Amino acid sequence: MGLRLAINLKASPYQVRHVEVSEGGQKRVKDALGIDCQAQDAALDGADVVVLAVPDTLIGKVAHQIEAKLPAGTLVVVLDAAAPAAGHLPARPDLAYFITHPCHPPIFNDETDPLAKRDFFGGVSAKQHIVCALMQGTEADYQRGAAIARTIWAPVMRCHRLTTEQMALLEPALAETVVASLLDVMREAMDEVVRRGVPAEAARDFLLGHMNVLGSVIFKETPGVFSDACNKAIEFGKPALLREDWKKVFEPAEVAASIRRIT
Repeated sequence: MGLRLAINLKASPYQVRHVEVSEGGQKRVKDALGIDCQAQDAALDGADVVVLAVPDTLIGKVAHQIEAKLPAGTLVVVLDAAAPAAGHLPARPDLAYFITHPCHPPIFNDETDPLAKRDFFGGVSAKQHIVCALMQGTEADYQRGAAIARTIWAPVMRCHRLTTEQMALLEPALAETVVASLLDVMREAMDEVVRRGVPAEAARDFLLGHMNVLGSVIFKETPGVFSDACNKAIEFGKPALLREDWKKVFEPAEVAASIRRIT
């Protein structure tokens, strides 16, 4: 992730000092950008903004390691809401904490460039929306963080301002607990019809095509209605696949439990 952001930052007006603890990481930065990484203390000296492009499980450890090196007013940028929501950032009211995360390029888009059509993650060629939250700090800190977010996730369309709690509802609750789980079930379902004799290529083509047309109607991307047969299948299918109380994954206690497991 750090390398992804570094590539976009290289063409920006920001002066960036890169830190990688592993030799492999340092080599990747050198090979991709022609830039040498710096020692952590040297990189932090005089820095206005610190971007923690590290895994959720390491956010707390790294943040506490560098805390003593951060003067009052430093903007700390985190790329996911999980660790901040779990309380893993140092209790430093004199620091500003800014959280940002990409929405990733939407399924329904107007991309025509081949590279953009294959840029599924975003931040390279495809346009995407992003979400941002100021966990603590001033309005000026938010504006400073949003400008950086638009740079590291570019090209950006809409920048949605949320709270930390709202971002946690989106991820892990919505994007991972619900969407990733259901997509994994869909892949298992495809594998099951293949196991039952449908040619694999036909099953994949049929599933992905129906995801496209059914999704366009469900999310009102296009006007349309389902057939009576499809509506009946949904009516009987949802109880067979989902628990009645499945929406409890969005309750604060459940979101907090999910974040604890992740971090």
